[in-house]
Amino acid sequence: MSLSHTAAEYMLSDALLPDPGGTRAKGLRLELPSDRLLKFVTVGLPLFLVSLAFAREFSAGSQISCFSPTNFTGKQSAYVDTACWDSLLHHGFDTEGHAVTKSLWALKVFPYSLLVVAVLMYLPYLLWRYAAAPALHCDLLFIIDELDKSYNRSVRLVQHMRKVQQASAEPERFWEEYERARRERYFEFPLLERYLSCKQHAHSLVFIYILRNLLLLLFLAATCLYLVFLHLNIFFQDEFSCSIKTGLLQEEPHIPPLIPCKLVFFSVFQLISLSVGGVYVLLMPVVIYNALQLCQWDKGLLSVYEMLPAFDLLSRKMLTCPVNDLNVILLFLRANISSLTSFGRLNAVSALREASADKRDIDTVVDFMTLLAGLETTKPKD
Repeated sequence: MSLSHTAAEYMLSDALLPDPGGTRAKGLRLELPSDRLLKFVTVGLPLFLVSLAFAREFSAGSQISCFSPTNFTGKQSAYVDTACWDSLLHHGFDTEGHAVTKSLWALKVFPYSLLVVAVLMYLPYLLWRYAAAPALHCDLLFIIDELDKSYNRSVRLVQHMRKVQQASAEPERFWEEYERARRERYFEFPLLERYLSCKQHAHSLVFIYILRNLLLLLFLAATCLYLVFLHLNIFFQDEFSCSIKTGLLQEEPHIPPLIPCKLVFFSVFQLISLSVGGVYVLLMPVVIYNALQLCQWDKGLLSVYEMLPAFDLLSRKMLTCPVNDLNVILLFLRANISSLTSFGRLNAVSALREASADKRDIDTVVDFMTLLAGLETTKPKD
């Protein structure tokens, strides 16, 4: 019998979680996987395509090709290309024959506008990083530490119960004392439970998270509308008529009034705009889904910890409206589940809930753990 008792003590000692030290604080993730993916795509895609556009511009040289008259020299043709590229004005006629001009300047600033788009997409991430991430980091560090400590306290309580039960001369008195302790909630963890309850009445994190997604959705929609505007007004006109009869050349008779020009990079800009617009349209439902996650509770994580004595945040109907800071913390606890060592062990014990429900002999470590979790509804037999 002493050998089995010693083996049980060793098993319970091994069940205790080691102190993680400072590694836990460094390894916490303060972004959800979906948010990290959104940041990578929304910011990285325009930067990548702009770099390709600039590489194309530097390698190809001139971005415009004008059909100068045959009597123009090489320097005069180069001047025509430069003047038309600087102006980017299309001179044409309307249906009534009146002269009209149309600016194509948006094509010239299109690569730089994508840089502005990348900066705008990065702003929601900066908002979350500096306005919410420090407070969230403190909350996660405290809650994860307290959950693991609660698990360790439960294991130490099991160790003490085993010793008292083995040394008790009157087993009936031991079980009466145990039932009275559970009734009077001597095993509860008031600090952690009250802290989580207070987070239900706080809304700073959830406000910033919703604001972040709304800003991202707004910037995505604005970028798509901007690209649609370019396609409807400019991206269907790769040829235009340029006039260089300005300044000192205004009175020159040998210079034609209009010179036809063609934009060399036009197809590249069309492909870039279609790529960015198509990807951003596909990302909009992802942003909406991230915001709608806050409309329901993630009860799977806390339900596992209700195996601990008197940890009944769910069973006492304390979870009310899900749009609060506690729901945001639960989402990030799920993302940092690898840092929550006690979750895996309690999850394994909870898998034995059905197998241990009908047992009456307390002779294994699992039986003591299930007894501590309140799974034994009747007093065990000797």
